[in-house]
Amino acid sequence: MRQIIKSLDEQFQKLHQRSRELIAGTSPDNLYRRPESKAATTPRLSGGEYVLRSAAVVEQTFGGLSTNLWDDPFEWTLPETLFSPAKVMEYLDEVEATRNLGFELFKGDDELLKDIVGPAGNVQLAHLMLDTLVRAAHYLGAAEATFERIALRNE
Repeated sequence: MRQIIKSLDEQFQKLHQRSRELIAGTSPDNLYRRPESKAATTPRLSGGEYVLRSAAVVEQTFGGLSTNLWDDPFEWTLPETLFSPAKVMEYLDEVEATRNLGFELFKGDDELLKDIVGPAGNVQLAHLMLDTLVRAAHYLGAAEATFERIALRNE
């Protein structure tokens, strides 16, 4: 049975689609625009940076699962590298391909109960999947809120 795996797969697909829609609706000028902040101690990221962080969480997990390389994708997800909405879309599609490869490894829901060696030591696969989903969704929510704040300021 693969009911839980199917459900998780659908949730990750929804995150990917939301990310693509968000970037598709963003102008190049607003992609990395940071909202103004009165609190100097709270650095704010741009909406584009939050989208990249969301995708990077997914890439790190599924890259780790499929190749056992748990590298942080920080270096190749810099705004200087992904300088336009089109480049960000390409990256999002690469992450989705990596995620799909990872999901192909799951033969049944019972595999989610297995422990694996991750970047922080042993972790149950189900916990890793849920943690990845929650962190990616958190960053994507921050991206949506940031783009909304910028849009309101531009009106």
